[in-house]
Amino acid sequence: MKLMSLTALIYLGVAAFAQEVQFDYNRSANFQAYKTYQWIDYKPVAPGDQILDQDIKRAVDEQLAGKGLRRVEAGGDLYVGYRASISEEKQFDSLSWGGPRWWGSLGDTRVTTSSIETGKLVIGMFDPDAGVLVWRGSAAKTLDIKQDPDKNYRNLEKAMAKVFKNYPPATVRASAAPKE
Repeated sequence: MKLMSLTALIYLGVAAFAQEVQFDYNRSANFQAYKTYQWIDYKPVAPGDQILDQDIKRAVDEQLAGKGLRRVEAGGDLYVGYRASISEEKQFDSLSWGGPRWWGSLGDTRVTTSSIETGKLVIGMFDPDAGVLVWRGSAAKTLDIKQDPDKNYRNLEKAMAKVFKNYPPATVRASAAPKE
């Protein structure tokens, strides 16, 4: 069950609901100085989660390469790591039929409950020299683990594209633009 829940969490973007994407950054960080990055692990990956770990890293690697950053095994300008979590919420749906309330007991109401799983993936980028977090992005979404793995991975890629749309921060991109 735990593996299935973690599997569900990783594939954000697989349900019909919109993704919630957020980001924040250290306003004093010099994002133009960052050219390389290396992965760090917050905690060891369980054997059953290795494929998911690889999928997350591959999706993030694609985005960072598109931003001009190069992955290295050691000595990176940035350390990159992630955390994943899942929460389960109850959804209540009611259906009623019958006449107006003053008709008395001629109407009927049914209430059903279902569980909704919401996954959140947070990516952190740290400056190892300063020892501080310089950028953080997250995506949260309701999950549907019944989809095929290829479609789930494509949805993970879309989620990471939305998250990394905000890297580097807009103020940094604007200041790096050539002056005319």
